[in-house]
Amino acid sequence: MTHNDRWVSIREARQETSVGKTVEVRGWVRTRRDSKAGFSFVELNDGSCFGNLQVVAPGELDNYAEEVQKLTAGCSVVVVGKIEASPAKGQATELHAQSVRVLGWCDGETYPLQKKRHSFEKLREWAHLRARTNTFGAVTRVRNQICDSIHNFFQENEFYYIQTPIITASDCEGAGEMFRVTSLDLDGLAKSGRPVNYEWDFFNKPTYLTVSGQLEAETYATALGRVYTFGPTFRAENSNTSRHLAEFWMVEPEVAFFELADNMRLAEAFLKRILTDCLQQCDEDMTFFEQRIAPGVIEQLTRVVEQPFEHMTYTAAIEVLEGSNESFEYPIRWGADLQAEHERYLTEKHVGGPVILTDYPSTIKPFYMRVSDDGKTVAAMDVLVPGVGEIIGGSQREERLDVLRRRMQEAELDMDEYAWYVDLRRFGTVPHAGFGLGLERAVQYVTGMANIRDVIPFPRTPGNADF
Repeated sequence: MTHNDRWVSIREARQETSVGKTVEVRGWVRTRRDSKAGFSFVELNDGSCFGNLQVVAPGELDNYAEEVQKLTAGCSVVVVGKIEASPAKGQATELHAQSVRVLGWCDGETYPLQKKRHSFEKLREWAHLRARTNTFGAVTRVRNQICDSIHNFFQENEFYYIQTPIITASDCEGAGEMFRVTSLDLDGLAKSGRPVNYEWDFFNKPTYLTVSGQLEAETYATALGRVYTFGPTFRAENSNTSRHLAEFWMVEPEVAFFELADNMRLAEAFLKRILTDCLQQCDEDMTFFEQRIAPGVIEQLTRVVEQPFEHMTYTAAIEVLEGSNESFEYPIRWGADLQAEHERYLTEKHVGGPVILTDYPSTIKPFYMRVSDDGKTVAAMDVLVPGVGEIIGGSQREERLDVLRRRMQEAELDMDEYAWYVDLRRFGTVPHAGFGLGLERAVQYVTGMANIRDVIPFPRTPGNADF
């Protein structure tokens, strides 16, 4: 909201319905060029949309020679003028300026975002500026749309949004790849040679950054029925691949009285909603990704939206892979986790569309997943899509007290630390299920960006915590 009724976004100014209106726009200069006819064309963008607004600045402006003709990329300005239909190809409108006021000059000699194309790797060094580029502006708007769709989907389906702790004493995944949080003077302890005593620590025990809010979400699901958590999670995995981050965002719904089949239906509807909204609400940005980043991405997303998800057990998938005559880098055997190359074969070559794999071996899945009647598998599910492989992972949770205790003992977990979790099975246990979607994986899939570090504003990876 603003007290200035004339101030509109550049997105609104570019619409044909704005023709004839006198408006004020505010933004940053992308380019400027002078016409021999005595006026300047200034391309302006405020981040509200992919395309720029062309401003026609006449030479009669009071500050034309002193300021308008000195504008360079990066300068911020306020322009008042009338929206006119544009004779130029590719744009519906242009703004005929009545005044141009410079808010902030930009040092053209040191400003790194010049016309020359920079690699995405180079732009990571300027993460504080890269959102001003076409690519990262588009990524940010798509990321925002996905976040909006996530909240809208769950709110419309009567889920409650809860906030789970960032600091935790439990390891949800049991993998041990956690960042320790402490207020102890570790340098002082190292110099003194004394052992670390966590009874002196802030929480009087070892604590870590969370890898998942699932376990805490289960407590509220078993009271309120339908909940979801959406926030930052952390994994201390020393991986420098294009698919891994140390800090990332996860959305994790949890539903009481749900079994695996219910969970699968929810995941399919959820993913289709996200993709549909991106295709419909971010058409200009998606056209850019189609043309400049990942040709075919729009068709790929459309097919996922339109096709029913095929269901296949892990065992059936292993049989398909073993009989495929494909040369995989990682060997295929029952009991081993599937790799991205296996998942992509199943979706892209075998099925030709999205697949939900179920019933994984219990030995490769966490303790909280429900053990099946065969005693060998668990009620797990992974949603696989063409182009990336796994995008959602989830399961029906183990609601039987005796089975949960046995699984926790097999995982060598400290039963005292998880006493509160066990209580959920002691006091009115019910079947329940949920899943997790990594926000950055989703953004990467929708945009076709090759590296996950380019779909989060400030990536955190091994050896890198800048900005």
